[in-house]
Amino acid sequence: MSTSLKILVIRRDNIGDLVCTTPMFLALRAHFPKAYIAALVNSYNLPVLQNNPDIDDVFAYTKAKHRAKGQSTLRVYWDRIRLIFKLRKQHFDYVILAAPDFQPRSLKLARMVRPKHIIGFVSHSQTEQHIEIDTPIPYIFQEDIHEAEDVFNLLTPLGILPPPPQLRITPPPVETDQAQSLLKNQQWLSETKMLIGIHISARKPSQRWPSAYFVELISELHTRHQSGFILLWSPGDETNPMHPGDDTKAQEIRAQLNSLPILAYPTSKLEELIAALSLCDSVICSDGGAMHLAAGLGKPILCFFGKSNQKRWHPWGVPYIALQPESFNVEDISPDIALKQFDALLQKSNL
Repeated sequence: MSTSLKILVIRRDNIGDLVCTTPMFLALRAHFPKAYIAALVNSYNLPVLQNNPDIDDVFAYTKAKHRAKGQSTLRVYWDRIRLIFKLRKQHFDYVILAAPDFQPRSLKLARMVRPKHIIGFVSHSQTEQHIEIDTPIPYIFQEDIHEAEDVFNLLTPLGILPPPPQLRITPPPVETDQAQSLLKNQQWLSETKMLIGIHISARKPSQRWPSAYFVELISELHTRHQSGFILLWSPGDETNPMHPGDDTKAQEIRAQLNSLPILAYPTSKLEELIAALSLCDSVICSDGGAMHLAAGLGKPILCFFGKSNQKRWHPWGVPYIALQPESFNVEDISPDIALKQFDALLQKSNL
Protein backbone atom coordinates (compact mmCIF):
# COMPACT_ATOMS: atom_id res chain seq x y z
CA MET A 1 0.00 0.00 0.00
CA SER A 2 1.12 3.55 -0.70
CA THR A 3 2.95 5.68 1.83
CA SER A 4 0.19 8.26 1.27
CA LEU A 5 -2.41 5.88 2.71
CA LYS A 6 -5.06 7.68 4.77
CA ILE A 7 -7.12 5.87 7.42
CA LEU A 8 -9.93 7.22 9.60
CA VAL A 9 -11.19 5.21 12.59
CA ILE A 10 -14.68 6.08 13.88
CA ARG A 11 -15.72 5.19 17.44
CA ARG A 12 -18.73 6.96 18.95
CA ASP A 13 -19.18 5.09 22.22
CA ASN A 14 -18.24 5.57 25.87
CA ILE A 15 -14.84 6.00 27.51
CA GLY A 16 -14.08 2.32 28.12
CA ASP A 17 -15.15 1.36 24.60
CA LEU A 18 -12.77 3.89 23.08
CA VAL A 19 -9.90 2.85 25.35
CA CYS A 20 -10.37 -0.73 24.14
CA THR A 21 -9.95 0.55 20.57
CA THR A 22 -6.47 2.00 21.18
CA PRO A 23 -4.68 -1.28 20.27
CA MET A 24 -5.98 -0.73 16.73
CA PHE A 25 -4.05 2.53 16.44
CA LEU A 26 -0.89 0.99 17.83
CA ALA A 27 -1.10 -1.86 15.30
CA LEU A 28 -1.98 0.44 12.40
CA ARG A 29 1.03 2.65 13.13
CA ALA A 30 3.37 -0.34 13.36
CA HIS A 31 2.03 -1.80 10.11
CA PHE A 32 1.80 1.49 8.19
CA PRO A 33 4.46 3.75 9.75
CA LYS A 34 4.12 6.46 7.05
CA ALA A 35 0.33 6.46 6.80
CA TYR A 36 -1.91 9.32 7.89
CA ILE A 37 -3.99 7.86 10.75
CA ALA A 38 -6.87 9.82 12.25
CA ALA A 39 -9.80 9.22 14.58
CA LEU A 40 -13.34 10.58 14.72
CA VAL A 41 -14.85 10.51 18.21
CA ASN A 42 -17.32 12.53 20.25
CA SER A 43 -16.31 15.44 22.46
CA TYR A 44 -17.10 13.48 25.64
CA ASN A 45 -14.42 10.85 25.11
CA LEU A 46 -11.94 12.97 23.12
CA PRO A 47 -9.28 13.12 25.92
CA VAL A 48 -8.83 9.34 25.66
CA LEU A 49 -6.97 9.77 22.35
CA GLN A 50 -5.35 13.17 22.77
CA ASN A 51 -1.52 13.10 22.73
CA ASN A 52 -1.56 9.50 21.46
CA PRO A 53 1.69 9.08 19.43
CA ASP A 54 0.05 6.56 17.09
CA ILE A 55 -2.52 9.08 15.81
CA ASP A 56 -1.86 12.07 13.53
CA ASP A 57 -5.18 13.84 14.19
CA VAL A 58 -8.19 13.37 16.44
CA PHE A 59 -11.43 14.94 15.23
CA ALA A 60 -14.41 15.30 17.55
CA TYR A 61 -18.04 16.22 17.15
CA THR A 62 -20.45 17.10 19.95
CA LYS A 63 -23.58 15.08 20.59
CA ALA A 64 -26.61 17.26 21.26
CA LYS A 65 -26.92 15.90 24.81
CA HIS A 66 -23.29 16.89 25.52
CA ARG A 67 -23.50 20.44 24.18
CA ALA A 68 -21.98 23.19 26.32
CA LYS A 69 -24.10 25.52 28.41
CA GLY A 70 -25.46 28.22 26.14
CA GLN A 71 -24.67 26.24 22.98
CA SER A 72 -27.71 25.68 20.80
CA THR A 73 -28.62 22.40 19.16
CA LEU A 74 -28.54 24.19 15.80
CA ARG A 75 -24.91 25.21 16.41
CA VAL A 76 -23.99 21.65 17.35
CA TYR A 77 -25.29 20.32 14.03
CA TRP A 78 -23.78 23.19 12.04
CA ASP A 79 -20.35 22.48 13.56
CA ARG A 80 -20.79 18.81 12.68
CA ILE A 81 -21.51 19.64 9.05
CA ARG A 82 -18.38 21.80 8.88
CA LEU A 83 -16.34 18.94 10.36
CA ILE A 84 -17.69 16.48 7.81
CA PHE A 85 -16.63 18.75 4.94
CA LYS A 86 -13.19 19.11 6.51
CA LEU A 87 -12.85 15.34 6.70
CA ARG A 88 -14.14 14.92 3.16
CA LYS A 89 -11.25 17.05 1.88
CA GLN A 90 -8.79 14.51 3.32
CA HIS A 91 -9.85 11.92 0.70
CA PHE A 92 -9.49 8.95 3.05
CA ASP A 93 -8.64 5.58 1.59
CA TYR A 94 -10.29 3.68 4.45
CA VAL A 95 -12.82 4.45 7.13
CA ILE A 96 -13.04 1.79 9.84
CA LEU A 97 -16.28 1.53 11.83
CA ALA A 98 -14.56 0.49 15.05
CA ALA A 99 -17.35 -1.04 17.10
CA PRO A 100 -18.80 -4.52 17.55
CA ASP A 101 -21.75 -5.38 15.32
CA PHE A 102 -23.28 -3.18 12.65
CA GLN A 103 -23.29 0.52 13.56
CA PRO A 104 -25.77 2.46 11.38
CA ARG A 105 -24.94 5.89 12.83
CA SER A 106 -21.21 5.38 12.35
CA LEU A 107 -21.90 4.20 8.80
CA LYS A 108 -23.89 7.38 8.16
CA LEU A 109 -20.87 9.47 9.23
CA ALA A 110 -18.56 7.35 7.08
CA ARG A 111 -20.75 7.80 4.02
CA MET A 112 -20.71 11.57 4.47
CA VAL A 113 -16.88 11.54 4.63
CA ARG A 114 -16.84 9.71 1.25
CA PRO A 115 -13.80 7.43 1.63
CA LYS A 116 -12.68 5.01 -1.06
CA HIS A 117 -13.47 2.05 1.19
CA ILE A 118 -15.46 1.38 4.37
CA ILE A 119 -14.52 -1.50 6.68
CA GLY A 120 -17.16 -2.59 9.16
CA PHE A 121 -19.04 -5.45 10.73
CA VAL A 122 -22.28 -6.60 9.13
CA SER A 123 -25.04 -8.89 10.33
CA HIS A 124 -26.16 -11.86 8.28
CA SER A 125 -29.76 -10.70 8.60
CA GLN A 126 -29.08 -7.31 6.97
CA THR A 127 -27.64 -7.95 3.53
CA GLU A 128 -28.18 -4.33 2.40
CA GLN A 129 -25.26 -3.36 4.64
CA HIS A 130 -22.91 -5.06 2.14
CA ILE A 131 -23.80 -2.47 -0.48
CA GLU A 132 -22.58 0.48 1.61
CA ILE A 133 -19.78 -1.33 3.48
CA ASP A 134 -17.61 -2.51 0.59
CA THR A 135 -15.22 -4.35 2.93
CA PRO A 136 -17.68 -6.20 5.18
CA ILE A 137 -16.81 -8.56 8.01
CA PRO A 138 -19.62 -10.87 9.20
CA TYR A 139 -20.24 -10.31 12.90
CA ILE A 140 -21.09 -13.00 15.43
CA PHE A 141 -21.16 -11.91 19.07
CA GLN A 142 -19.16 -14.15 21.42
CA GLU A 143 -19.39 -13.50 25.15
CA ASP A 144 -15.95 -14.90 25.94
CA ILE A 145 -14.08 -12.53 23.59
CA HIS A 146 -12.74 -9.28 25.02
CA GLU A 147 -13.92 -6.00 23.51
CA ALA A 148 -10.35 -5.18 22.45
CA GLU A 149 -10.09 -8.52 20.62
CA ASP A 150 -13.49 -8.15 19.00
CA VAL A 151 -12.93 -4.74 17.37
CA PHE A 152 -9.33 -5.62 16.46
CA ASN A 153 -10.67 -8.16 13.95
CA LEU A 154 -11.65 -5.21 11.77
CA LEU A 155 -8.00 -4.84 10.78
CA THR A 156 -7.77 -8.23 9.06
CA PRO A 157 -8.60 -6.80 5.59
CA LEU A 158 -5.53 -4.59 5.98
CA GLY A 159 -3.28 -7.58 6.69
CA ILE A 160 -3.13 -7.00 10.46
CA LEU A 161 -3.93 -10.13 12.45
CA PRO A 162 -4.73 -10.75 16.15
CA PRO A 163 -3.84 -10.76 18.95
CA PRO A 164 -4.17 -7.05 19.75
CA PRO A 165 -1.34 -5.31 21.60
CA GLN A 166 -1.79 -3.42 24.86
CA LEU A 167 -4.06 -0.43 25.42
CA ARG A 168 -2.38 2.96 25.20
CA ILE A 169 -3.34 6.20 26.97
CA THR A 170 -1.00 9.21 27.05
CA PRO A 171 -1.37 11.49 30.11
CA PRO A 172 -2.19 15.14 29.33
CA PRO A 173 0.87 17.29 30.18
CA VAL A 174 -0.90 20.28 31.80
CA GLU A 175 -3.23 18.29 34.06
CA THR A 176 -0.46 15.84 34.95
CA ASP A 177 1.82 18.69 36.04
CA GLN A 178 -1.01 20.10 38.15
CA ALA A 179 -1.69 16.77 39.85
CA GLN A 180 2.02 16.18 40.40
CA SER A 181 2.41 19.60 42.02
CA LEU A 182 -0.43 18.89 44.44
CA LEU A 183 1.06 15.53 45.27
CA LYS A 184 4.53 16.95 45.90
CA ASN A 185 3.01 19.40 48.39
CA GLN A 186 1.80 16.52 50.56
CA GLN A 187 4.17 16.24 53.52
CA TRP A 188 3.53 12.52 53.80
CA LEU A 189 4.67 11.69 50.26
CA SER A 190 8.29 10.89 51.17
CA GLU A 191 7.16 8.54 53.94
CA THR A 192 4.98 6.32 51.79
CA LYS A 193 6.23 3.24 49.97
CA MET A 194 3.37 2.94 47.51
CA LEU A 195 0.75 5.26 46.01
CA ILE A 196 -2.62 3.61 45.45
CA GLY A 197 -5.40 5.17 43.42
CA ILE A 198 -8.84 4.57 44.94
CA HIS A 199 -11.67 5.39 42.54
CA ILE A 200 -15.00 5.29 44.39
CA SER A 201 -17.50 6.24 41.67
CA ALA A 202 -19.49 3.86 39.49
CA ARG A 203 -22.37 4.50 37.14
CA LYS A 204 -24.24 1.23 37.77
CA PRO A 205 -25.73 0.67 41.27
CA SER A 206 -24.46 -2.93 41.29
CA GLN A 207 -20.89 -1.61 40.89
CA ARG A 208 -20.92 0.80 43.86
CA TRP A 209 -18.80 -0.42 46.75
CA PRO A 210 -19.96 1.06 50.11
CA SER A 211 -18.03 3.92 51.72
CA ALA A 212 -17.60 1.91 54.95
CA TYR A 213 -15.81 -0.81 52.97
CA PHE A 214 -13.45 1.73 51.42
CA VAL A 215 -12.67 3.10 54.88
CA GLU A 216 -11.76 -0.32 56.21
CA LEU A 217 -9.72 -1.29 53.16
CA ILE A 218 -7.75 1.97 53.00
CA SER A 219 -6.96 1.79 56.71
CA GLU A 220 -5.69 -1.79 56.44
CA LEU A 221 -3.68 -1.09 53.29
CA HIS A 222 -1.94 1.81 55.00
CA THR A 223 -1.10 -0.30 58.04
CA ARG A 224 0.15 -3.24 55.99
CA HIS A 225 2.01 -1.44 53.19
CA GLN A 226 2.67 2.12 54.46
CA SER A 227 0.68 3.28 51.45
CA GLY A 228 -0.40 6.74 50.44
CA PHE A 229 -3.58 7.24 48.46
CA ILE A 230 -5.19 9.39 45.80
CA LEU A 231 -8.94 9.35 46.44
CA LEU A 232 -10.74 9.84 43.13
CA TRP A 233 -14.41 10.47 42.46
CA SER A 234 -16.88 12.20 40.17
CA PRO A 235 -17.84 15.46 41.91
CA GLY A 236 -21.43 16.52 42.45
CA ASP A 237 -24.66 15.55 44.15
CA GLU A 238 -25.70 11.89 44.04
CA THR A 239 -29.32 12.95 43.35
CA ASN A 240 -28.43 14.68 40.08
CA PRO A 241 -30.27 12.58 37.46
CA MET A 242 -27.99 13.62 34.59
CA HIS A 243 -24.56 13.55 36.23
CA PRO A 244 -24.72 11.96 39.70
CA GLY A 245 -21.65 12.63 41.81
CA ASP A 246 -20.04 11.21 44.93
CA ASP A 247 -19.15 14.26 47.02
CA THR A 248 -21.09 12.89 50.00
CA LYS A 249 -19.44 9.48 49.75
CA ALA A 250 -15.99 11.05 49.51
CA GLN A 251 -16.67 13.25 52.55
CA GLU A 252 -17.72 10.20 54.58
CA ILE A 253 -14.48 8.41 53.70
CA ARG A 254 -12.26 11.42 54.34
CA ALA A 255 -13.92 12.21 57.68
CA GLN A 256 -13.06 8.75 59.03
CA LEU A 257 -9.54 8.71 57.61
CA ASN A 258 -8.42 12.28 58.17
CA SER A 259 -5.16 11.18 59.82
CA LEU A 260 -4.07 9.00 56.89
CA PRO A 261 -1.95 10.09 53.88
CA ILE A 262 -4.71 10.77 51.36
CA LEU A 263 -4.86 13.32 48.55
CA ALA A 264 -8.53 14.02 47.82
CA TYR A 265 -8.85 14.55 44.08
CA PRO A 266 -12.31 15.03 42.56
CA THR A 267 -12.13 14.92 38.77
CA SER A 268 -14.58 17.14 36.93
CA LYS A 269 -12.73 16.62 33.64
CA LEU A 270 -11.61 13.39 32.01
CA GLU A 271 -8.12 14.85 31.59
CA GLU A 272 -7.85 15.23 35.38
CA LEU A 273 -8.78 11.60 35.95
CA ILE A 274 -6.23 10.36 33.41
CA ALA A 275 -3.53 12.56 34.94
CA ALA A 276 -4.17 11.40 38.51
CA LEU A 277 -4.31 7.72 37.54
CA SER A 278 -0.99 8.06 35.73
CA LEU A 279 0.73 8.99 39.01
CA CYS A 280 -0.46 5.89 40.91
CA ASP A 281 1.49 2.66 41.38
CA SER A 282 -1.72 0.62 41.35
CA VAL A 283 -5.47 1.22 41.21
CA ILE A 284 -8.55 -0.10 43.03
CA CYS A 285 -11.88 0.59 41.33
CA SER A 286 -15.09 -0.84 39.95
CA ASP A 287 -15.56 -1.90 36.36
CA GLY A 288 -16.02 1.19 34.21
CA GLY A 289 -14.22 3.93 32.35
CA ALA A 290 -11.67 4.60 35.11
CA MET A 291 -10.66 0.94 35.12
CA HIS A 292 -9.96 0.93 31.39
CA LEU A 293 -8.07 4.22 31.62
CA ALA A 294 -5.88 2.72 34.35
CA ALA A 295 -5.24 -0.29 32.13
CA GLY A 296 -4.32 2.02 29.27
CA LEU A 297 -1.80 3.66 31.59
CA GLY A 298 -0.27 0.27 32.43
CA LYS A 299 -1.41 0.11 36.07
CA PRO A 300 -2.01 -3.11 38.03
CA ILE A 301 -5.70 -3.15 38.96
CA LEU A 302 -7.94 -4.68 41.61
CA CYS A 303 -11.43 -4.31 40.20
CA PHE A 304 -14.97 -5.01 41.39
CA PHE A 305 -17.49 -6.40 38.90
CA GLY A 306 -21.24 -6.28 39.42
CA LYS A 307 -23.72 -6.94 36.61
CA SER A 308 -21.28 -6.87 33.71
CA ASN A 309 -19.45 -9.41 31.57
CA GLN A 310 -16.03 -9.86 33.15
CA LYS A 311 -14.63 -11.87 30.24
CA ARG A 312 -15.48 -9.10 27.80
CA TRP A 313 -14.59 -6.08 29.94
CA HIS A 314 -11.71 -7.06 32.24
CA PRO A 315 -8.57 -4.84 32.19
CA TRP A 316 -6.68 -5.67 29.01
CA GLY A 317 -2.92 -6.21 28.90
CA VAL A 318 -2.04 -5.45 32.55
CA PRO A 319 -1.83 -7.46 35.78
CA TYR A 320 -5.28 -7.50 37.36
CA ILE A 321 -7.54 -9.35 39.74
CA ALA A 322 -11.29 -9.09 39.17
CA LEU A 323 -13.72 -9.81 41.98
CA GLN A 324 -17.30 -10.70 41.03
CA PRO A 325 -19.66 -12.28 43.59
CA GLU A 326 -22.35 -14.77 42.61
CA SER A 327 -24.95 -12.12 43.44
CA PHE A 328 -23.42 -9.75 40.84
CA ASN A 329 -23.54 -7.01 43.48
CA VAL A 330 -20.20 -5.63 44.65
CA GLU A 331 -21.58 -5.01 48.13
CA ASP A 332 -21.06 -8.74 48.67
CA ILE A 333 -17.28 -8.33 48.29
CA SER A 334 -15.95 -7.87 51.82
CA PRO A 335 -13.01 -5.57 52.65
CA ASP A 336 -11.15 -8.61 53.95
CA ILE A 337 -11.44 -10.37 50.58
CA ALA A 338 -10.37 -7.19 48.78
CA LEU A 339 -7.34 -6.85 51.06
CA LYS A 340 -6.22 -10.45 50.46
CA GLN A 341 -6.67 -10.11 46.72
CA PHE A 342 -4.76 -6.82 46.62
CA ASP A 343 -1.82 -8.60 48.24
CA ALA A 344 -2.13 -11.27 45.54
CA LEU A 345 -2.11 -8.51 42.92
CA LEU A 346 1.14 -7.12 44.34
CA GLN A 347 2.77 -10.52 43.95
CA LYS A 348 1.33 -10.94 40.47
CA SER A 349 2.68 -7.57 39.33
CA ASN A 350 6.01 -7.75 41.27
CA LEU A 351 5.31 -4.56 43.21
